[in-house]
Amino acid sequence: MNTSHLFRASLAALAAAVLAAGCRTPPEENPDAYGEGSILESEFGPGGLEGPGDLPLAGTDFSKLAPVAPPAEAGIAPVYFSYNESAIPAAEQGKVANAALFLMQNPGVVLVVEGNCDERGTNEYNMSLGEFRAQSIRNALVAQGVAASRVQTASYGEEKPVAFGHDEASWRRNRRGDFAFFQGR
Repeated sequence: MNTSHLFRASLAALAAAVLAAGCRTPPEENPDAYGEGSILESEFGPGGLEGPGDLPLAGTDFSKLAPVAPPAEAGIAPVYFSYNESAIPAAEQGKVANAALFLMQNPGVVLVVEGNCDERGTNEYNMSLGEFRAQSIRNALVAQGVAASRVQTASYGEEKPVAFGHDEASWRRNRRGDFAFFQGR
């Protein structure tokens, strides 16, 4: 078997293992998707990654909840990710801590963490990566003491860009996790 066939066979075996574990559709054949620090090697904190059916606010009609705008001094800002990664960079950890503090100081507020991606990659891959990013933030919030029942995730993949260029500066701004707070109780 030549190197190309061995590589493809390895990718196929890895994809089958991911599917067997109950994950979403694996990325298309993209060797960068499986490297060190990739979404498949990220740590997801206590309890591991939860599936969408396990989310505590699943089925809630958010159109009936009032949005909550945190004050500017709360320091709530999008969490930015590196290309093809869902691990929260060290420089972004403070943003998660700010969101956790806001939630702990406002017990009636619930949160949807929205995972986003840049335009590169297939729609299916970006939806999965967006979910991994949102789950990574959710798990970090729970690890900091936020009740899991107050945090839901959503993935928008590449569907909600904030920058519309086709360059690294735009892509960097679109690789993010957003915080959407609502009055929940």
